[in-house]
Amino acid sequence: MKEITAEELANKLAANEDVNIIDVREDFEVEEGKIPQAKHIALGEVEARLSELDKDKHYYMVCRSGGRSGNACQFLTQKGFDVTNMVGGMIAWPGEVK
Repeated sequence: MKEITAEELANKLAANEDVNIIDVREDFEVEEGKIPQAKHIALGEVEARLSELDKDKHYYMVCRSGGRSGNACQFLTQKGFDVTNMVGGMIAWPGEVK
């Protein structure tokens, strides 16, 4: 599984790189703040919402600590998607949240 640190992903955003971020936390967690550019798809909804994702794009998966996003990465990789897990999750996120 491909991995990126929270700091590396924050640096990509700071450099205005075109990144696609999926936050797989639950609604109540996202209400506390998420990466502004992230799309919220709770882990339990990923399979049902596959049509919202494009296999020609790369996605960075985010959760609270990196475990659920890792599970999402494994699932999406099996479905043919190009994904990277943000290790440390939002606990390690150094950037802005909204």
